[in-house]
Parts: sequence; C-alpha cells; structure tokens
Amino acid sequence: MSYPHSLAPSNIDFIRSDFDALASHMQQCATAHGRWSMARSHLQHVRAIAAGHIVTLACVAVFVGIGFAIAA
Repeated sequence: MSYPHSLAPSNIDFIRSDFDALASHMQQCATAHGRWSMARSHLQHVRAIAAGHIVTLACVAVFVGIGFAIAA
C-alpha cells in the first residue's frame, strides 16, 4: 500500500536547514551593523546624490556641445 504524499517519510532535515539559514542571516546582520556601518550608510547616500548630479551634468554638457556644433 502506498502512502499519501503528506504521510511519506521525508529525508529532508528542515530543522538543520532552518538553523543554517538563521545562522547565515545572523552573520549578515552582524556584518551589516559592524563598526563602519554608519559611515558606509552615509557614503552610499552621498554616492546616490552624486550619481544623479553627474548624469544631469553629462546631459547638459552633451546638449551644450550639440548646440555649439550646430551654431558653428
């Protein structure tokens, strides 16, 4: 007689895999909130602002260059 799928014996160790996932997550959290986390956060914020300004400045430079090329 065959067992229904939900009653079949399982070879998967859920507790061990959950424990490993939790340990990995705790390691990532500890790394993320380490000594330099605040400085890293501020640098990411500055980088995001600077990236937007660099792209805007590049677009303006291209349009000004096209304008000078057409006017010449």
